[in-house]
Amino acid sequence: MIELKNTVKKFDSFTALDGVDLRIDKGTAFGLLGSNGAGKSTILRLISGIYSPESGQVLIDDKTVFDDPAVKQKVFFINDETVQFGTFTLKKLKNYYKDYYPTFSEEIFEKLRSKVKLPLDKKINTFSKGMKRQAIVIIGLACCTDYLLLDEAFDGLDPTMRIIVKKMLVDAMLDRQLTTIISSHNLKEINELCDTAALLHNGKIIFAQDIDSVKGSVHKIQVVFNKNEDGSVVSYSKEDFAQEGIEILHYEQSQSICFIIAKGDIDAIKASLTPKKPMLVEVIPLTLEEIFIYELEVLGYDSNDNIIE
Repeated sequence: MIELKNTVKKFDSFTALDGVDLRIDKGTAFGLLGSNGAGKSTILRLISGIYSPESGQVLIDDKTVFDDPAVKQKVFFINDETVQFGTFTLKKLKNYYKDYYPTFSEEIFEKLRSKVKLPLDKKINTFSKGMKRQAIVIIGLACCTDYLLLDEAFDGLDPTMRIIVKKMLVDAMLDRQLTTIISSHNLKEINELCDTAALLHNGKIIFAQDIDSVKGSVHKIQVVFNKNEDGSVVSYSKEDFAQEGIEILHYEQSQSICFIIAKGDIDAIKASLTPKKPMLVEVIPLTLEEIFIYELEVLGYDSNDNIIE
């Protein structure tokens, strides 16, 4: 299990994480979502022991990870850069990590390498971006750690490469209950690979829960109202629909049709509309991308920015 307890991380005057509490259970496929600078990569670097927090705790299996080589051996971190390995061949890279990870499996390494036919004796800086990502994922999986961290693992990969890398990860998660933490701007991939996710904004956790629960707690409702006796359109505001236990994330009205994005129990939301005697109430499914955008909109983030693919 991974735990962050009231964790604060600063870089000079910038607070990257501001009192973060997070728990990631063993065997979970966990997604980290958030805009640029939200704190996703900082969390991964704290968990892998690259950074130490200013205050709070970062624990792996109840032990502090920073400055503890035995705990660090339980974690493999794949960041979004591979330039530091450019002069290595895949064989040299394998041997380098084999010295640090006693759990390294030659059998798993060769099985995965032969599947994608990566050359052993060519320098990694001659590989394409997709081949570089395949190489480091193969190394990471062959190290047989309990925890695998991936920062923007699929960024810049073509569709075929994405499928190959995803299959490697999914197979490992199923075969040995590998705990995987994936930071990504691509919410579709988080939705496909992860069962739990956290949304970060300005160094704080907005939510951290099962993805199905996230989808089940935010609703888009289309409501059509009767017109007034004089034929005029009934006009409502966002505040007219907010009640105890119901949070309105977004509201817009076009003529007699209203669109409401609300958090809470769907039956309670429907019941709150009844006194207004709507002609039609229709619940429209939301994607994870839409939920992400509406949650950030409430926090004042410009949802027109290019933060998701």
